[in-house]
Parts: sequence; structure tokens; C-alpha cells
Amino acid sequence: MTIEPCSLPSHPRPDPALIDTARPIGMFDSGFGGLTVARAIIDLLPSEDLVYLGDTARYPYGSRSLNEVRAYSVEIAEHLVSTYDVKLLVVACNTATAAALALLQDTLPIPVIGVIDPGVRALVEASESGRMGVIGTVGTVSSGAYDKAVAALDADVDLISLACPGFVEFVERGVTSGPEVTLLARRLLAPLLESNIDALLLGCTHYPYLARVIADVVGRGVVLVSSADETAFALADMLKRNGLAHPDGSREGRHEFVSSGDVRSFTRLGSRLLGPELVDATLWRPGQP
Repeated sequence: MTIEPCSLPSHPRPDPALIDTARPIGMFDSGFGGLTVARAIIDLLPSEDLVYLGDTARYPYGSRSLNEVRAYSVEIAEHLVSTYDVKLLVVACNTATAAALALLQDTLPIPVIGVIDPGVRALVEASESGRMGVIGTVGTVSSGAYDKAVAALDADVDLISLACPGFVEFVERGVTSGPEVTLLARRLLAPLLESNIDALLLGCTHYPYLARVIADVVGRGVVLVSSADETAFALADMLKRNGLAHPDGSREGRHEFVSSGDVRSFTRLGSRLLGPELVDATLWRPGQP
């Protein structure tokens, strides 16, 4: 099926001073990977309310065309804005960030942040030699989004980008270790081992769940960088700059989780990956408001 490029109607951007700062933060991913970002946000900003949507009915995004991912991202963003009245949107998926971040930033009435730029900044800082690697889905790597982000920093570095098909599928099944994952990692990461990199960005929010296996394969001389913590820091800064932080910094935030697929499976695996905050989830069917 071919999905044509889509666009959102342009919404007037309200004065931040007029926005209800008690509204929740919205975020989405193709499935469970964005929970690494959610974990970092919950830990860093415990007073903020959060609504997380995992599009498990249509994962993985990495093997889909950017037009498809863009259409899904627009649909989900509109749902989070219209149904949950979110005050800020986190695109917690590298492929969706590459496909739709610019469009969402230009057209939504709220600030929007992705995971690529924060991860790239951390990667450049982590590398001493300037020889760095990034691994991601086929869609993210083929989009060239990471190469563009590095170029925008005007840093004297050499970036090796590598697609790792199969990693996301293991995480979505709850398999994050074992001989099968290790064998796949050794096969996929072999080109990086010959490149003498000293820092590697996990360019998919699913990949931190495989960090131990990846670290064992690439060795101690390579620093692994995850965009989850860096995105949380960037989000905190965006909330502060826009005057959108929750007015009661001492409260405990509420966290709501939504899935477009099997809710029970999402709750079972998601709670294992995220922690006790994910007690249950509600169902959203694509195509519905």
C-alpha cells in the first residue's frame, strides 16, 4: 500500500503564557522503544503528567516508507493534541523523527521535540577521536537524518551509519538477551568493528534494551550513547524556556499509556520494560479520533 505525503492544517501557535501548564506531555513511538525516553522523562521530571502512545498495531516503523511513517505520525499527533490536550509533544521514535518532525513542528500549535538532535550532540561530545558510529532502523539510516544532524553541528567528525534490521523485532517480543540476539548483533555490527570508532549512538529508542549485548560485541573501547537521557534534558530545557513546566513541582505526576494493538500484551511487556508506572493501558484504534 502506498500512502501519499500528508500535511496538517496549520494551527495558530498560542502565547505560551496562555497555555495551561498543568496539561500533560504527549509522546509516541511505534511500540515499546519510546519507553526508554519515557523512563528518563519520568525520572527527571517526576511532577509532569505524561501520555504515551505505542503504535503496536503498525510496528515496526523502520521497514516502512517515510511517507507511511509521516502519515502515522500526523494521525497520532492530532489524536494526542485533540483528545489529551497535550502541551508539548515528544516524537520518541527515531524513524518518526526523521520522517515527520519538521512537519509537526511547523504545523502543531505546541512545541515538538524529537530524539535525533539530542542524541547526536551527546555522541559528538562522547567521541575523542572523531570517528563515531550510529546504528538505527533501515528507515532512519536511509533517510540521512543523522548525517544531516552531524553536518548541522559543523563538527570535524567522521560518522559511520549502519542499519540493524531485526533488533526492533527482538525487543518487541521481549527478547533482549540470549544467543540469538548475540549472533545477530555480531553479524550486523561487524562493519563497525573494522572502523575504529570510539563512540556509538543507539539510534533507535528500542536499542537501549539491547545495550548489554551490543556493548559485549563492540567492546569496552566504544562508548555507547543513548538519546533517551539527552532527550529528557532537552525536554526539561524546552519546558523552562517556554514557561510550560507544571506549576506544582512537588506533586507526583500521572502517567497514562495507550496502545493501538493488544492492550494486555502491551501492559505485560511494557511494565517489564518501563517499571511500576505502567499498570494498565487503554486502546486506541487508528482511524478513530
